[in-house]
Amino acid sequence: PEVPADEVPIDSITNGVHTATWVGPEMAEVLDRHLPPQWAEGSKADQWQRVRDIPDAELWRARERARERFVYLIRERLREQLLARGATEPEASLADDVLDPGILTIGFARRFAQYKRGTLLLTDPERIKRLLLSSDRPIQVVVAGKAHPLDDGGKEMIRELVHFSSDPEVRTRVAFIEDYDMELARALVQGVDVWLNNPRRPLEACGTSGMKAALNGALNCSVLDGWWDECFDGTNGWAIGSRDSYDDPDYQDRVDSSALYDLLEREIAPRFYDRSEGPIPRRWVERMKSSIGGLGDFLTARRMVGEYVER
Repeated sequence: PEVPADEVPIDSITNGVHTATWVGPEMAEVLDRHLPPQWAEGSKADQWQRVRDIPDAELWRARERARERFVYLIRERLREQLLARGATEPEASLADDVLDPGILTIGFARRFAQYKRGTLLLTDPERIKRLLLSSDRPIQVVVAGKAHPLDDGGKEMIRELVHFSSDPEVRTRVAFIEDYDMELARALVQGVDVWLNNPRRPLEACGTSGMKAALNGALNCSVLDGWWDECFDGTNGWAIGSRDSYDDPDYQDRVDSSALYDLLEREIAPRFYDRSEGPIPRRWVERMKSSIGGLGDFLTARRMVGEYVER
């Protein structure tokens, strides 16, 4: 700390993701039509801004198709899980009722380290149930991830999530998917409407899953940490809480969970279900365009590697 900054030759470069690996077929088809050729290999920031000129209906249809594909894949994975546990065919068929292709879908997937707070959404079970079961603005949540074999706290979070998702009242609105792998990761970032990230600040390294989701038109809802702390501008997603931090982790969790519930109730669900201008949620698509158009170049591995070379 006592050394002048210009004498310290250490800098930081934010991660990026490999666009072609993570962008789903629905979004890629739209971007192929509206961005320059080879956009996945290295379009510049001004070229990503062309996303703002894509017709709302076209972008929204891609989002709906991706969500529909995702829901059917999750049902298939859930069915396999049930059969692997010894369920009968009639019991396994319950998976066919899980999730709805037309409902606001939130994704959360990562290693279940305790600082990542995988159960923050369950802090107030009754409040989240009201959101899940709302008659006019329902949400659904898909969670995936693994805990380290020696991390009892991480395993306990998974147990809580599995128990909650087994509640008959919310069984069709919450899914926990086992054996998190790259295939499932791709489906998640391509299929959800909102990517949730709620670690304790300032412990997040980067959070590249949210980058992958953003390239697919999902909107990030995250604490101000990692890459989101650099990129959130008020129009491209949502920030959970503020940069304030508290010494008491339980109090911090209560503050952040309350902020998350408020966002879901007052901002996210109302915007998604606002059809005041026809069948397309114009205000939601506007935020999608702000996210993809404004962040597209920054999120890419091309930008990251370029910074390593230049800096």
